[in-house]
Amino acid sequence: MNTPNILTRRSFLSRSSALGLGTALATLTDIPFVMQRALAEGTIGKPGPNGRVKKILFLFLRGANDGLNAVIPHGDPAYSTAIRPTLYVPPDPGAAWQNSGPAYFPTSGANVGTFARADGTPLTGLALGNGFAGLHPSLKFLAPVYNAGDLAILHRVGYPRQSRSHFDSQDYWETASPRDSSVKDGFLYRAMVESGLASTNALTGVSFQSSLPLVLRGSKAAMTNLSDTDRYNLLGVPNSAAGNAKADLFLNAANRTAAPDRKSRDLLELQYQNLSKTLQTFADINFNQQILDNENTDGDTPYNLFPTSNATNGGYAARGNNAAKYVVPTNSYDYFEQLRAAALILNKTDAIVAGTQIDGWDTHSTQGGVTGSHANLLRRVGWSIYALRKYFLQNPDQCRWDDLVVVTLSEFGRTTIENDDNGTDHAEASVMMVAGGGVKGFDPASKRPGVFGCSPSDPVPWQTGQTGSMMQVESRYLRRAIDYRSVLGKVIRDHLGATPDQLNRIIPGYAKSSEALKAGGTQTADGTRIQGEPDLLV
Repeated sequence: MNTPNILTRRSFLSRSSALGLGTALATLTDIPFVMQRALAEGTIGKPGPNGRVKKILFLFLRGANDGLNAVIPHGDPAYSTAIRPTLYVPPDPGAAWQNSGPAYFPTSGANVGTFARADGTPLTGLALGNGFAGLHPSLKFLAPVYNAGDLAILHRVGYPRQSRSHFDSQDYWETASPRDSSVKDGFLYRAMVESGLASTNALTGVSFQSSLPLVLRGSKAAMTNLSDTDRYNLLGVPNSAAGNAKADLFLNAANRTAAPDRKSRDLLELQYQNLSKTLQTFADINFNQQILDNENTDGDTPYNLFPTSNATNGGYAARGNNAAKYVVPTNSYDYFEQLRAAALILNKTDAIVAGTQIDGWDTHSTQGGVTGSHANLLRRVGWSIYALRKYFLQNPDQCRWDDLVVVTLSEFGRTTIENDDNGTDHAEASVMMVAGGGVKGFDPASKRPGVFGCSPSDPVPWQTGQTGSMMQVESRYLRRAIDYRSVLGKVIRDHLGATPDQLNRIIPGYAKSSEALKAGGTQTADGTRIQGEPDLLV
């Protein structure tokens, strides 16, 4: 017999102000029937001895980042104006790249926090203290993160038989399964499935961008995506009196609909419980809050960590609307809204994974060197990682900086040789960055650098010269020395807490000797030698 499906407004949500997310939550949160087993292995999502859970924040640099313009091999004479006439970034004369020690960052005197040379001339390549590499000046705000030992910079990162298709290679990075189009779900989605938490947690994986990325997509459990933190209501209406009245009318009508009893009724009720919890959680977070640094920057007042307007962008307002004092490009405000939301979600909820993306890295023309379009993209990355560190250090709640790993992803690198349009084309290896309180980066005591894969002393040495590493693939591409899956595997096992068996399911074939992902060696697929897992976590 059909009976009215009486689900009252009060039982569905405690009050109309809690309405939210619905469709934007990518259906009804995590579907629990695939998670019925108790978690028998691993510690993904489980509190550690300190009572806290390890988490990940991902940043996908879509379009392929030019790693040679971001982390610059100053020690390789092949890197020169001969191959990069307009893109070349010279080393900064204020801090010799040959020296060992911290990245250039004034901590005293007239230039404290300004990253400026005494003569006021613009910065160029900032020495990273490993005797070989430098940072692009637009990444200057990575310097304090690097010097604190909280940043690992990995160069020559790629995978075997590199695809130069944006679509294919992005898929391979997000599935962690290169050249295997049969894998349809994302590696972070699989990590959340392995956690076994979808039957109890309203949130596990969350993205903030136009649509749910493949890295969090799969068929067994629904992850969460939000495209606009100002419009996170059940019907996509604003959280206002008029919007809530519209939602009330919809729910009242839906709740009077007759529905037969089903075997899945308990499942649906659990879904609604998770949805209700999620809606209330999001309703309680102020996604528009202004979050300030705790120290002055560039000789000004403390900057807003997540600039979303001209008034909150660096020292612009403090210096009489001086556009030269913007800390990030003015077209990046939507991105910083999304980044702030990802940080808030990890800090205020049970979510284990959150992230977003930066578009625009396909720099085929007028890429620029010290300044230009690529430099402006790098400014977003540098300030993002700086801001995330300061936010989680200053405002710990359910996530502290020591609990978090921030990881950048990008589908491939760019050609070593500049093209005729003053840009670069699709190529091979590039750069990853991994940041967090538990990252094993620069050590001031031993002067151990936080750079991996960008030195002749690496396990797979950087070979210099015209036939060296920068030219070893088709005489114009940077050859990889690190497989991106080795970096992800290290993070997923030693940070999130996956067992070796779980890791082999999260990253298919991780234990295969032919892949050499853990211990290093020659990868069978194309005969390239890689170093295996980098020692980047404490």
